[in-house]
Amino acid sequence: MTLETKTVVVTGAAGGMGEAICKRFAAHGYFVVASDTNSDRLNETTLELNRSGQNALAKAGDLRSKAYCEGLIDTAVGLTGRLDALVNNAGIITRGTVLETTDEDWERTFDINLKAVFYTCRRAISYMKENGGGSIVNISSTWGIHPGPSHAAYCTSKAAVATFSKCLGRDHAGDGIRVNAICPGEIDTPMLRSGFVHRGFDPDTAVAELSKSNPLGRLGAPDDIADAVYFLSSDAARFIAGTTLEVAGAKAVY
Repeated sequence: MTLETKTVVVTGAAGGMGEAICKRFAAHGYFVVASDTNSDRLNETTLELNRSGQNALAKAGDLRSKAYCEGLIDTAVGLTGRLDALVNNAGIITRGTVLETTDEDWERTFDINLKAVFYTCRRAISYMKENGGGSIVNISSTWGIHPGPSHAAYCTSKAAVATFSKCLGRDHAGDGIRVNAICPGEIDTPMLRSGFVHRGFDPDTAVAELSKSNPLGRLGAPDDIADAVYFLSSDAARFIAGTTLEVAGAKAVY
């Protein structure tokens, strides 16, 4: 690394979208501080990123911990002396109506999907404001702005992420910090496929059937989200702040 090497923090880095996001930033010369609760998969991800050089650091931990969330930002700044971008990609899908949602379901969903975003953003903005600005991209969901059925906790938490991102975008654009949210539709990830398996469906068949419902004729791929995230983090999006971007192939939630 050099003093000119840009730095990004990515949460949920060991998942399908997170890994693709890390690879996209590394390919553009960023040093990646990669976060995930799954230390084994996170180490595999960073090992692959580092095959061509020192491109990433794995920092596994629990996003329900305020200290861990803030420590991600502190680690990036302490290691590289800068923080250019933050991508809050980590999240969980909690299924169920309000009557099917337990206290623990609700609290865990908001701890991971929203509170962790609050902690990392606050720490990052505090640094970026004093050091020339930066970019933050938070991953919301199309279900956060067009709620679907039987996902009360998930939809509400992702709606909060979208609104929170707009608030930050407006509050801190004048500090040179661009904050935006991406709202993915259905993306073909291991998480999506494991959900089909959990419900007793063959994942390949389910993905093929679901693809037919998208106007573009397929589900989104992790690279589709990675490209959008990198675009919003790059100078090509220098006049985009405080907004949400749907990446869903024109498919409505219903």
